[in-house]
Amino acid sequence: MSRAETVSASVQPRPLWTLGLFRDELRTTFRRWRTLALLGVLAAVPVLVGTAVRIETGDGSSGGGGGGGPAFVSQITNNGLFLVFTALAATLPFFLPMAVGVVAGDAVAGEAGSGTLRYLLVAPAGRTRLLLTKYATVMVFCLAATLVVAVSALAVGALLFPLGDLTTISGTRITFGEGLVRALLIALVVAASLLGVAALGLFVSTLTDSGIAAMATTVGLLITVQILDQIPQLHVLHPYLFSHHWLSFADLMREPVHWEDLTKNLGLQVLYAAVFGSAAWARFTTRDVTA
Repeated sequence: MSRAETVSASVQPRPLWTLGLFRDELRTTFRRWRTLALLGVLAAVPVLVGTAVRIETGDGSSGGGGGGGPAFVSQITNNGLFLVFTALAATLPFFLPMAVGVVAGDAVAGEAGSGTLRYLLVAPAGRTRLLLTKYATVMVFCLAATLVVAVSALAVGALLFPLGDLTTISGTRITFGEGLVRALLIALVVAASLLGVAALGLFVSTLTDSGIAAMATTVGLLITVQILDQIPQLHVLHPYLFSHHWLSFADLMREPVHWEDLTKNLGLQVLYAAVFGSAAWARFTTRDVTA
């Protein structure tokens, strides 16, 4: 049975139907070859970083690359857990948000382009519930993509480097167990940092019937924001760009934790999600759906 036939045949009470739609969205998203390829690329980044560091230090040279590269890279050879932090710092500026932008940009436009959107709207959930389900699915992808990077980095770090107690940025020692907890918290913060991109991509997705155009536009906007964040003359705008505080997750590795930039980052993501989520709702609930 096709996706359109499955959706059009779903005549259940609203709460059950909404849960069923959410499960269907998750299955559809995570079974796409494009999604699996994105997750595969993200999983490969820690492998490449860990292998490069291992090769560099394999000849007996001092570890870490002389302080260059992403945060924490100089500590990887001392403790493989730092590969988790390094991999997240390496993927967050582009790879992770690009993957989220592709999935979010295709969420509505892809359905319209394939001709299944009108079948989804036949069911009794309505446009608002459908849009919320789409956004919830993208949020799950944000978490899944971040965890793929973190788990891959932890596995590679355990294989190539020693594990044990680690030293925080503040110079204090914490146990390996506490380090794992902080790694999980950092992964959750990184996933939450992508909520603004997800909402932006969903909004763009409601503007067109072409999934490719929506994905390209979302990724283009992401690159534009990253460029703007690097121009010193635009420093007044920097605190309001959704990417400006992304790397604040490093403050979770301080003792005590510095919360100021972390809360700014999460607050900014909530603001972007509210603004672009509302714009997506306003557009989607008023547009003519012909496909």
